[in-house]
Amino acid sequence: MTRRELDAAGITDPTLRAAYARCRRLNARHGRTYFLATRLLPLERRSAVHALYGFARWADDIVDDLDRSRTSDERDRLLKRLESDLAHGLRTGGGDEPVVRALADTVGRFRIEPVLFADFLASMRADLTVTDYPSYADLRAYMHGSAAVIGLQMLPVLGTVVPREEAAPHAADLGVAFQLTNFLRDVGEDLDRGRVYLPADLLAAHGVDRPLLEWSRRTGRHDPRIRAALVAAEAMTRDVYRSAEPGIAMLDPRVRPCIRTAFTLYGGILDAIADHDYSVLHQRAAVSRARRAATAAAGAVRVAGARWRGRAPCPPRVAGGTSYERKGQGSG
Repeated sequence: MTRRELDAAGITDPTLRAAYARCRRLNARHGRTYFLATRLLPLERRSAVHALYGFARWADDIVDDLDRSRTSDERDRLLKRLESDLAHGLRTGGGDEPVVRALADTVGRFRIEPVLFADFLASMRADLTVTDYPSYADLRAYMHGSAAVIGLQMLPVLGTVVPREEAAPHAADLGVAFQLTNFLRDVGEDLDRGRVYLPADLLAAHGVDRPLLEWSRRTGRHDPRIRAALVAAEAMTRDVYRSAEPGIAMLDPRVRPCIRTAFTLYGGILDAIADHDYSVLHQRAAVSRARRAATAAAGAVRVAGARWRGRAPCPPRVAGGTSYERKGQGSG
């Protein structure tokens, strides 16, 4: 499948093909929900999405360092090296890291704004020193770089049937909704890393603070105040999903099944959290394999329907004003 995706995208250079393949492996290994949805994209657009994911994952792994084998100074140096490599890659189309080479090629192909990656890396750098957020406004400022820009990076790849600036706020909100979902799912794991991504004022409104969360994580015991705060965080997250959803209809019809599937699967994580009575401090909620398969199958049906209907009434707007129909068909 990797070869077919690269051939469809017109990526022929062997070194560049290897770089894109590296990004695809990162996506398949670490982004199960995201990767499953990506499989519903038109074949020639998948490699670009893998490149965007691969770079984000590479930077995130530097910051998180799950086995804690690196000191804070070492992580800072690695992040600076990545920033330098990215700046060089965006200027020259090269880069030392394969993920940077693939990303630089994708940025050039789809004319993605480089500032979006600078904003992303600024938020990654914040993770080296910032361990909590006093308010939702503070958290949203962080998520602009860590999540909203991911949606904005994706838009030129996906294509739209409206002016891109009209779809942009919804794309940004979808990135934020996905990250808020991850924050809620990963409260316990993030706490182990010394971070709390739920706004402190939301927690305080229900009588919750970091020591109470740490006590619950350490002892495995529950507290109704924590549950109430998590219910409020879920409601906040679902509000962002509602704000993001209208943007799906603004996308190229041939990519809508992919984004709708991702929208449904990530929303399913919230359902799983509720089904487990908000026990995120003690277990990791996940969408069942059966539900993932059923959602993906429904997405595949929508893909087939989009292909059968053929050309969209309004040509989708992709990088450089080139429509999807002139780039070839097929979704693999």
